[in-house]
Amino acid sequence: MYDKPILSLMNTCARTLIILYTICFLIIPACRNKENAPDVAHRAVKKTAFGDHLSLILSFDTLSTEAIKKIVYQQDSLLGNNPDKESDPYYHYFHARKYVFEKKRDSALIAYQKMKGLKPNDDIELLKTYRILTHKMAGGSMVESALMSQIFAALKISEQAHSRLTYSFYDLLAQAYFQNNNEKKSIEYAAIYFKHHPFNTHPVIKQRYFDISFLLASRLGDFKKMIYYNAQARRLAEQVGDSLAIARTYDNEAQIYSRQLQTAKALASSKIYFNYLKKTNNLNGIAYNNLATAFSQNHEPDSAIKYYQAGIAFEKRDVSARQKDIYYNGLIEAYKMKGDFAHALQAADSAYAIELRNHKAIEAVKVAEIHEKYEAEKKDRNIAELNNRNKLNETIIKQQRLTIFLTLLVFLAVVSFFYIFYRQQRLREKNKLLKSENQRLNVEQKMLQAQLNPHFIFNAIANLQSLVASGHVEESVSYLRSFSGLLRGVLEQNRKDFIEIEEEIASLNNYLQLQQMRYADVFDYKILVDDQLDQNETLIPPMLIQPFVENAIEHGFRNIAYKGLLTISFKLKNDLLVIEIDDNGSGLTKKTAEDKKKQSLAQVILKERIDLLFTAKGQKAEFNVNNKGGGTATGVFAEILIPVINN
Repeated sequence: MYDKPILSLMNTCARTLIILYTICFLIIPACRNKENAPDVAHRAVKKTAFGDHLSLILSFDTLSTEAIKKIVYQQDSLLGNNPDKESDPYYHYFHARKYVFEKKRDSALIAYQKMKGLKPNDDIELLKTYRILTHKMAGGSMVESALMSQIFAALKISEQAHSRLTYSFYDLLAQAYFQNNNEKKSIEYAAIYFKHHPFNTHPVIKQRYFDISFLLASRLGDFKKMIYYNAQARRLAEQVGDSLAIARTYDNEAQIYSRQLQTAKALASSKIYFNYLKKTNNLNGIAYNNLATAFSQNHEPDSAIKYYQAGIAFEKRDVSARQKDIYYNGLIEAYKMKGDFAHALQAADSAYAIELRNHKAIEAVKVAEIHEKYEAEKKDRNIAELNNRNKLNETIIKQQRLTIFLTLLVFLAVVSFFYIFYRQQRLREKNKLLKSENQRLNVEQKMLQAQLNPHFIFNAIANLQSLVASGHVEESVSYLRSFSGLLRGVLEQNRKDFIEIEEEIASLNNYLQLQQMRYADVFDYKILVDDQLDQNETLIPPMLIQPFVENAIEHGFRNIAYKGLLTISFKLKNDLLVIEIDDNGSGLTKKTAEDKKKQSLAQVILKERIDLLFTAKGQKAEFNVNNKGGGTATGVFAEILIPVINN
């Protein structure tokens, strides 16, 4: 079990995923293609038509941050020399992007608002709407109903116009649902966004999709997918030489180590990401929070407090961002770790106030959505009512005919429903009977399989008694050790319906070696396996061959004047597994009545097992035991045929 402070810190870290997801959406991945970036920048300077500018902007997702920055500054400078620049929407677009790089958010928003399309709802207007909505969603806070309505409205317009920017609004919806803690919808729209992205085969876009998938897997607590998506993201980031994306995978790696309670490794990975952002002047609040959480989990409360407070200060510098409670929740645990409960209480008060405000915002969003849905339905009802009044005289006959048709349809539907319901009940009863019969057969099979065990154990203990009585202490100890290992294997096999051929051969080897210790120089044996058989994949019932082997040793080789030879073969024949047990012993005709009775009992049990496992299910299976006839051949030849069963 984890300690309560660690669990609490892990929960605090999990809350930061909203901001991480926002950052992943807003930070354009870097592609370190040193040949392509300058070429794109050169083409951007030459082409100024509206269509060319839009294509260039769409390609930004596949360029490095530095390449994008270079193009933005070049286009801003080039378009800024145009006397009619105020009427050029792309001048305002690149001017706004320049303000974004300079971290002048308010100036960027004003520049975006100056963009004017050639006609209503064209690609320029949609690009303007997209950038303004992205601007409003920055910071990872709750997306209120009014903003959600604006996103849906923009998506509807984009879909109707078949705009090339439609995928961007799917992106915004995925982000908005994530920030509103609706993972199911977020996953849905993230997949749609990736599917409709014009460059979805590009490694940079794939890498960004894996980043987003990692965050969703982390929110859902799917640990295996977290590891998989982060590994894929790092592979693609290294493939394209994206240093920022590589650094981001270390932040993801810190979360994985944190869940594994490897706090030192988590802290090391978090430092790598934080130092990279600091070096490139891209620090954000979530980076402070993640590093502070890593320090806290590694039991370094002073460092944790330092970075939590730095995160709070960083957030306060952005007046447009909403305040978040993740830093205060982290401070609670850090102060408690130090024993400073007074400051912990202050942090708890701050966290509670923020959480309460967010909760109210969520409720407001839900109420607004319900109210908006009600108003839309009410409006639709009023329109329908007016249309019905205008067409009442013309539709009376049609309504009557429709009523008769619907009545007949409902009648048929009711009859069909009851018929289907009756059939389903019958099928359920049959399924219950089949399930009960199957359980009975399984129990019987286990009971028949267990009947072999006392017979085998009795003979093995008799062998041990014989060695002890003869005074061979070392051989007795060796025999007892081998016997205990064999017995353990047999007991384990009895819990299974089928085992691998390799496991059966191992048990036979153990048994035959024990018998050779008892009957020194009496017999040799060989076990042959057809090359077409995979010993690790082909299955047989356990203890299937042992009774025949035991009969050959105990009865066939007992009173012969020559050295016995036992051969066991596994073959494939006509899609059946053929097991042959061949010995050169005295044969069946020389056995006593008691021996014949024992052999008969073993054969009866084997037949019942084969019937339950195979023939009862319509599969072909049988066995034959006969003396080897003709000439000087002696001994018994047994053949078992069963279906081939693969693991």
